[in-house]
Formats: sequence, structure tokens, C-alpha cells
Amino acid sequence: MSEFTVGDTDFLLDGRPVRLLSGALHYFRVREELWEHRLGMLRAMGLNCVETYVPWNLHEPRPGEFREVEQLGRFLDAAREAGLWAIVRPGPYICAEWDNGGLPHWLTGRPRTRDAEYLRQVERWFGRLLPEIVPRQIDRGGPVLMVQVENEYGSYGSDRVYLRRLADLLRDRGVTVPLFTSDGPEDHMLTGGSIPGVLATANFGSHARVAFETLRRHQPQGPLMCMEFWCGWFDHWGAGHVVRDPDDAAQALREILECGASVNLYMAHGGTNFAGWAGANRGGGALHDGSLEPDVTSYDYDAPIDELGRPTEKFWRFREILAEYADGPLPDVPQAPPTLAESVALDLDAWASLDDVLRTLGGPGDEYPVPPTFEELDVDQGLVKYEVTVPGPRQPYPLTLRGLRDLAVVYVDGAAAGVLTEDDARLKEPVAGHARVELWVESLGRVNYGPRSGEPKGITGGILHERQYLHGVRAQGLRLDALDDVGPVPFGELPAGGSRGLYRGTFTVRGAGDAFLELPGWTRGFVWINGFNLGRYWSVGPQRSLYVPGPVLREGVNEVWVLELQEAPRLPEPSSSPVLRGPARG
Repeated sequence: MSEFTVGDTDFLLDGRPVRLLSGALHYFRVREELWEHRLGMLRAMGLNCVETYVPWNLHEPRPGEFREVEQLGRFLDAAREAGLWAIVRPGPYICAEWDNGGLPHWLTGRPRTRDAEYLRQVERWFGRLLPEIVPRQIDRGGPVLMVQVENEYGSYGSDRVYLRRLADLLRDRGVTVPLFTSDGPEDHMLTGGSIPGVLATANFGSHARVAFETLRRHQPQGPLMCMEFWCGWFDHWGAGHVVRDPDDAAQALREILECGASVNLYMAHGGTNFAGWAGANRGGGALHDGSLEPDVTSYDYDAPIDELGRPTEKFWRFREILAEYADGPLPDVPQAPPTLAESVALDLDAWASLDDVLRTLGGPGDEYPVPPTFEELDVDQGLVKYEVTVPGPRQPYPLTLRGLRDLAVVYVDGAAAGVLTEDDARLKEPVAGHARVELWVESLGRVNYGPRSGEPKGITGGILHERQYLHGVRAQGLRLDALDDVGPVPFGELPAGGSRGLYRGTFTVRGAGDAFLELPGWTRGFVWINGFNLGRYWSVGPQRSLYVPGPVLREGVNEVWVLELQEAPRLPEPSSSPVLRGPARG
């Protein structure tokens, strides 16, 4: 068995100095059938290690209801087969541009501190998770070299008692490899997020020498490592597409390595935020307390390996640099997975209203004195329908949703009345009584970073008619995962106009492979192919199509359903049909 330790200046493997050349690849953002290819791409780029987060909320959607925790173990086994070491970052908080930073929605409101109930839940979760990690440590013949304690805690808090409790918990549950923390290379972040006896690492995208000088002031001894080298960046809905010049990124990577440091490329391969798991950020500069900025479905990240697993120009620049630090010749680049042979239009031939979907797949509806939050209705990703009556007779007054998070499509007496956001939460036209108001509220992703992480979703401050609160609010939630099987939904003929709702259809594939799905004229919603949720589409851009992994498709007839939440195009006009296309070459 090998032993991996932290020396005074280097990482040591069986007493020999070793440099970690790692790359982030999240198993939960890549279809399992494609792991072997993506791990092979990391090896071909010149990396010797893979790093992954673990999203608690994905694996425990309800307290005590565990789903596919074994997937992490299978990924670590695949890394070992690919000849890679592994770094595991189990959180419990991960950020990662993932909904709620990986924390379950049912923990919303619990602070990431020594809070007894929060720690009790963490201990129970780690009790289920760590058996996937502990037997796969390097001193037991596995690939796992290091395990992280929390994540970027210095950006959030300074409870070192909490951090020590987590470190002790990992040790008590069998983690024997080195532990580490990671934070921004700033004094207040490093003092808040690191603890004595645990290796501190830094996260940054440039100016490595300055960053490591700061780290050395806090940690005079031990290996230097950039745990997140931000070689690209992520996109927000309604904003521009972010890219980083390959030359600039390559120069920054070279500077890290010239400092004698180890590195983890974040991201080496980004993947996709399937099934509505994309998180959100808050604008407002360094304080992260401004308007909501929801993350797009693609997590391509302008990474050296793109969303489809193809090498980019950045890949070749990095490979050239990393080859200088390799023990021998780098492996050949793996052959790319197949792509869709020919484009195909999706034939949508049935439809169900949102009310019908809610009645058959939604949670139990009830009346509440004030609007309940998503969390109170046990909705992680999805939407909530609120209904309230404006009493009358009374003259027209403004209707305002206090504390709206995030977006509401409003109907008054059955007629569309507007779309509200938290920055513009008042209807343009006043509402008179007696009136029936429907508010279909969607979560666009929970905040994953900053002081407003952990905030609830829905109508969190009440419904105001002028200055008067309206009570007796009926609410019913619809979780996205309830739509993984739409068999019970009563579908009928297509509507005459471009109505929102759930559309169903089929299409035939000859030569299945990776593809992109385009939805011309559609506004905002989600798409499932063969029961697999591809994620959110939204006409505001910058993302214009959804990645469809080849393993999702099958030869012959495939099923599709589209959940349009605002306004669909008129069907069956050919120009409005969703189209599946093979990716452009190059």
C-alpha cells in the first residue's frame, strides 16, 4: 500500500516528492457512460489526478432518502482504472455553481456553523457518504489522495470550532489521507477558512506569485497548491458568454508551475447542469448582495475540454506545458464519442395544461394564512402555484409580491397579467376586487456563493394589495423530478395558440450520438428525452441550445416532452418544432 503525506515543502508519495497535476471533473455533471472518455482526456492533457465535489442535495433530496450515493464510488473506481489519483471535496457545502451550493433545500435557514442540528444532519450524511471514500484511499489501494474540509469557508464565516468539528468527524469516520481547506488568497478568507494542522490551499485565476506569498504568510510550511485554477468561467442567463484567452490562461498555468506548486484546473471539463440543478449568484460586486444572476444549464466553463468532451485550443496549450512535467510521453488523445448522424425535427403531437400537470403530479395543495416558501412545500427544483382572492368590492390598487424569489407568471381572473421578478415585483395594471389571482412562481436556482446563500424561494414576504396583506393563500408545489414519468398526465390535442404547458412527442434517430437541441420560438422551460431531464432552456440567452449526450438517445423511436412555463410558439408549424442537430465539427 502507498502512503501519501504532506511534507515541509512537498507532497510525498512513499517518501518521494510528487507534484499533483489535477483537473476538476464532476461525476454528477457527466453521464456515467462517458466517464471513461472524459478521464482519458484528462490523462491525455498531462494530468495525473482528478478532483470532484460531492453534492449532498443530489444524493439526499429528502431527509433519510438517499439516491445513488454509490455513484461516487464507481467514479473513483473509474479514475483508478484510468491511471489517475483523486481528490474528493465532500463539503458539506461545495459552491460549484450548483443549486444551494450543494446543501439540501430542507436545511435552508440552518447556518454553516457549530449549530447542533446542522451538525447532526452533517454527521448522518457523512455516515452514509464516507463508506464510498474511506476504502478507496491510497493507503488501502485506492486512488484517493486528499479530502477537503468544508469549502471556501473563509468567504462565508470564521467559526473555526465548526471546521475543527468537521475535520475530527472525517478522521473519526476513517479518513486517513491528508485533509485540506481551500480559500481565496486574501487574509480575511484564509484566517476564517483554515485551521491549524490542516493544509491550506488557495483558489485563484492569475497572479500566482502574489497569491502564494499571501498563503505563505499564513502557512510558512507545507506544499503550495492552487486548488482551483480558474482557467475559464461560467455564464448567467441574460448576460454575455464568458471566455478566457487560451494564451492568457496558459501563461497563468505556467506561472503556478514555475512557483513549484501543485495545481487543480477548475474546470478541466465542466459538463452540464442537468435537471435544473444550476445554481445562482448575487451581483453587487464584492459583497454579493445584489440582483439574482441565475446560472445557465451548460457548465462548459470555457474549459480546455468542452461540454462534449472535445479538446479546445486551451487543451493543446495546457498539454504542451504539462508535458514538461510528465514522467514520460503523454497518452494519445482518446477518440471522440460518436455524434448524431443527421438532424431530426421533433414531432410534438400532444399537450396538457399546467393545471392538469399540477393536479396529477404536484404535491398536496392546501390553504395557508400567508404564502409558504418552496422549502415549506418540499420543492427543491420546480415551481409553485399560489392562488389568492382580492376581496371586493374595492377600487383598483397595485398588487405587489414582497420578497419574490425568483420569477412569477401572473393571471388575474384567468387572463395573463404579466411576468414579475424580484427586481420588478409589482403588476403594471392595478387589480380591483373581487378578483382571483394566480401566481406561478419558479425558482431559477438557489444562491450558491456569498452571504445570501441559504435564502428561501417562493413568495417570502407576502402578497400586498396596496398596503394590505392578502391572506388565505392556496399553494401547491410541483417538483421537477415528478416529471421524470409523465404517464399519469391526461394529454390531449395541441392547443390552438402558443399555450404554456407540457408538450409530448416522438422522433426517430438513425445514428445516435452527441447532439444539441434547438427550440426556436420557445420561451422558458425544461426538456426531457427518454425520461432524462436535459435542463432549463431560456430565450434570454446566451445559451441557445441544450446538450444531448449520446447515451440518452436510442436508435429508432425516442420520446420527448417539453415543459413550457411562459409562452410556446404556435404548433405544428415546422419553424417552431424543436430540432436535434449533430454538433459542428472542430
